[in-house]
Amino acid sequence: MDGDTEYNKVEDVVGCHVEDAVTFWAQNVSRCNDLLKLSCALADVCPRANAIFGKPDFSKIYGGCFSEDGCWYRCTVQQVINDEKCQVLYIDYGNSEILNRSEIVEIPVNLQCPSVAKKYKLWGLQIPTDQNLNMFDQGKKFLSSLVFEKEIKIRHKAKHKDGTIIVQAEYEKTDIGEEVAKTGFAEKCRSPVNTKNDEEKKADLMQNQPWSIKVPVPLWINRPDRSLSRPRGRFEHVVASARNENFMGSRMFVTKEKMLASGSVSDSSLEKIRKDQKLVEENEALRKENENLMQMQKELELKVEQLKCELQKEKEASRETAEHFEETLSKYMGTKMRSLVANVKVLKEIRHTNKNTRFGEDLSQAIQVVTEGCLTVPCSLEKLQKTWVEYDLAQEMIQLCKNVDERDELIIKRNEVQENLYSAVEELILEVDQLPLSERSRTLQELSASLEVVYGQVCEADESEDVFEQFFKWKRAKMEEFIHVRNDTNAALQILTDWFSGIIKCFDLMSEASLNLEKVIGNVDEVLKKVELDICKELDTDLAEHDEADKQIITSAYNKVIHKIRQEQHLIIVIQNKYLASVEFKKQAVEWLNRRPNTDNLLSIKKTLKNLKAQLRWKLVEKSNFEESDDYSEFEMTRIKDKIAELRNSVLQEIYKEQEEYEKLTYLVQKWFPELPLLHPEAGILNYMNSGGLLTCSLERDLLDAKPMKELSTKRPLVCSEIQDQKVLLKGYSVDTNSEAKVIERVAKYHRAWGQQKENSGLLQLMFLLFCKSDPLVYLMVPYYPGASLAALQADAPLTLKEALKVMKGVAQGLHTLHGASIVHGSLHGNNVFAVNRKQGIVGDFDFTKSEEQRAAASTMVVGTLSLVSPELKMGQPASLASDMYAYGCLLLWLCAQNKEFGIKEDGTPEVDAVGMDDKVKSLLRNLLCCNRLTAEQVLKDDCFLLVDAIPVSPQSSEEFEPHEEHDSEKVDKNEENANNSEENGVNSTE
Repeated sequence: MDGDTEYNKVEDVVGCHVEDAVTFWAQNVSRCNDLLKLSCALADVCPRANAIFGKPDFSKIYGGCFSEDGCWYRCTVQQVINDEKCQVLYIDYGNSEILNRSEIVEIPVNLQCPSVAKKYKLWGLQIPTDQNLNMFDQGKKFLSSLVFEKEIKIRHKAKHKDGTIIVQAEYEKTDIGEEVAKTGFAEKCRSPVNTKNDEEKKADLMQNQPWSIKVPVPLWINRPDRSLSRPRGRFEHVVASARNENFMGSRMFVTKEKMLASGSVSDSSLEKIRKDQKLVEENEALRKENENLMQMQKELELKVEQLKCELQKEKEASRETAEHFEETLSKYMGTKMRSLVANVKVLKEIRHTNKNTRFGEDLSQAIQVVTEGCLTVPCSLEKLQKTWVEYDLAQEMIQLCKNVDERDELIIKRNEVQENLYSAVEELILEVDQLPLSERSRTLQELSASLEVVYGQVCEADESEDVFEQFFKWKRAKMEEFIHVRNDTNAALQILTDWFSGIIKCFDLMSEASLNLEKVIGNVDEVLKKVELDICKELDTDLAEHDEADKQIITSAYNKVIHKIRQEQHLIIVIQNKYLASVEFKKQAVEWLNRRPNTDNLLSIKKTLKNLKAQLRWKLVEKSNFEESDDYSEFEMTRIKDKIAELRNSVLQEIYKEQEEYEKLTYLVQKWFPELPLLHPEAGILNYMNSGGLLTCSLERDLLDAKPMKELSTKRPLVCSEIQDQKVLLKGYSVDTNSEAKVIERVAKYHRAWGQQKENSGLLQLMFLLFCKSDPLVYLMVPYYPGASLAALQADAPLTLKEALKVMKGVAQGLHTLHGASIVHGSLHGNNVFAVNRKQGIVGDFDFTKSEEQRAAASTMVVGTLSLVSPELKMGQPASLASDMYAYGCLLLWLCAQNKEFGIKEDGTPEVDAVGMDDKVKSLLRNLLCCNRLTAEQVLKDDCFLLVDAIPVSPQSSEEFEPHEEHDSEKVDKNEENANNSEENGVNSTE
């Protein structure tokens, strides 16, 4: 088999040609229109085409008038048989035949296309080896009736090396393979072992046929001494005498022949010889008759002996039976009464036991609950949903509007719909308040739980409406039968009780009443028998299991009840959700229905920021001028610096207020007023929203006390600053009009992924995105973790195995967060993964000006001698989530190997088995460095990380960890290559 075919791939095809009972050709349904167009085009082109002369080209597509009705079909030459004959393959139908070269014409290139029909074989079937030609033709016709020109659904199972696809085919709800197998035109495939055994059995069977039996020659025939060595008995003696007589007769017959031949015998002698011969034949017949009689006598004697033994056994059995009957009769009344009392006791217990489930009484009550007391959809719900859809549409139209005049009209229309929505919300709230949703939900939950305990797992419900009616009809019939049986039992027991009351008087010596004993005693045997039969019948009725028909009725009713319960529970959830949403809408609509928001607070904050920034710039100029002044004073300089620090803090505080105001306006835009960015473009609300809340135009690089990091700024401006006692980095990206939007989009997507879990996301936080007024740069502000990258730590103080596992669990969480947002990191390496305080692993950001493939192709994708680029990336495939997991696996191997050497395979992947480490870690690494890799979510659940949280912190903990002034990349060799790649290997590196 070939593994190219996608397993379980499903497609719809139309059957077109049948080879045998299990093989057919078909073409995809989507190609039907193409074939129709090609057929029309061929009809116009082929009649005017010239016949093929010379040597045909196998790669071309030809056409010819091959059919009796004059239709043209497309074909391609498979091979040239001789100068006059060619074998062609019909592309449309898949069959082939040999034609004269003059019947083949070439069609234009624009009408040539590859084969549209594929060869399929039914899965699990094969043609019987002993099938004759007639059966073969019938099987072919049968399969053709199932697939020819019919739209069938096929599911790919495997693929032969010759291109034949093994499929499971269905037409509507009919399994084509099963139908072919049922008719006997094909048989189920057997495993190689079974086939071999069957062939061996067939060979044995052929050897045992009557015409091939060889009669073995007795061994004593060829022996020189033919005498028997065993002693002869009476039977052997008779046989020996018969043999002697045969021998004498033979001698006499030979003598007679000789005498006749010599002519020396007289007529009287000849007559005597004939009589002697007749006597010999009669003797022989009598001898055989005697032997038969003797045999019959022996058989009769043996039979007589057997009959005697059987007779003796029958006598013994009769004697034992008689003894048993005698003993039973002596204890009959006691035994009978004990049996009746025991049965009556069991019957009492059964009658006192709740038998509601026996005849579906609990189901009857459940049906009543789900049919009579069910909740209906509130009338206001449909109105609310319709109005809410209109409201959402109106909001969306405002958001997409670009024309000012149309915008005003849309806002007026939205306001009208909003008022209607408010009315619909109030109506729903009032109506729902009158519904017992909580009580009804609790009732349904309890009912469902109690039924599931009795009847078990729920199956698919029957959609027919008469399920409950069938159940009640069955229940009535069962109850009537049960009541009739119980009444018979009660009547029989009452007769027995009356008999006992009457018989007591017969044994009362003090009673003087004369009684008719025959009438009192009556036929007590019949009374006891009737009581016993009725009790047993009721017990059988109670204890007997339901038959399949009864079970089907009960199960159908139960499934229908549960289905209705779940439908109603879903309705309750929908009503509750709409109710809560309506309450929230009403609560907020009260505030905003008659009031429109504005950007006055935001503009006021911006105005304050503008004044503060002007003061800060003035102070910075004053500081610069004072430093060059002849009247320099240390006291005055300290005063100026303090004022600058105070102004910077004030600016930051106002920026945070601005961010809060933007958040409020963003909420209003998304929830209530999408027209705000259109009405107030000067506020820049859309820019803030598009950047995920990162972009701020109020913060500028020149206003910060930023120190350029020249050693790391060869390709990208990189400066370090401090904000509210936290060290930060500003990474500058050169952008133009086209690339700016792409950078903002990537930054916003990353930031939204971080915002879902924030500190628990495992990602480096992005703080601000700001522009530079003097240069075409955009700066990204991130926290600064000097000396915390894996490359720096491994060069200075390598992590222990426990620390490495704890850090890499955080890295796996970061990848899981990114991959959950469909973000491929692409540049995971030693300088871009951080171990904060040697225990918290986080994934650094990446270069937002580059695509995934560009980031993955960076020269920094290496740790030591180990390349972090996955094999598929080296082969030219795009970066993917799997390539991130390969880089993660290489980093984990690099940390856990602890300077141990490991080999590299031919494909560039590291050899894990040769490295001595924990078996669980080694198993995880194998699953990360193979072709079918684990996902980040699966890595987080691996056994290696189950006890990571319980691992004690290393002695080099956060208290002992002092941040280094130089960046983590400076822990690497300060050579020229490192300097050239400083933008990729920089602090909180991008690549």
